Amino acid sequence: MDEGLGSAPLPPISADEHVLDRSGPDAILYLDLACPHCAASWVAVRELPLRLCVRHFPIASKRPRATALHAAVEAAAELGGDGAFWAFWNSLMEDQGHQDDPHLWSRAEKLGLELDRFEVARRGQEAAARVRRDFRGGIRAGVIGTPAGFAAGQPIEGDLSEALRALAVN
Repeated sequence: MDEGLGSAPLPPISADEHVLDRSGPDAILYLDLACPHCAASWVAVRELPLRLCVRHFPIASKRPRATALHAAVEAAAELGGDGAFWAFWNSLMEDQGHQDDPHLWSRAEKLGLELDRFEVARRGQEAAARVRRDFRGGIRAGVIGTPAGFAAGQPIEGDLSEALRALAVN
């Protein structure tokens, strides 16, 4: 894991963010859908009794497909709501070996999304703007690598999964 955090204030969780609410303390996670460390961390923490807000942090210089993956989950959310977002997000995190376009199309179809509309949304300005907003907010907050997280507005140091498990039991 390569993480570095903490400079400008962290943007608070807003009403339009993707939050998995398991009725516990808040944690904000900056994750890259193409990052194997992020996938392992996500699978380890997604069921914890926490309120997890995920933000896009695609590192395209390391993982060229990252930005396209983040746009795809935003397109799923635009067309199918929060349930489609989380189903698409989880499927990408669980299956890092199948992230090229035909696999994205298959995921969209399995969620009942119209493929032509999905492609337009995935390549559209709204998805790109959302991904850029999250990424820029992460940069301003001091995120330089993934997975990265914050709890109570403070950077999580060390292993993200362990820190979130500890937060969940306190």
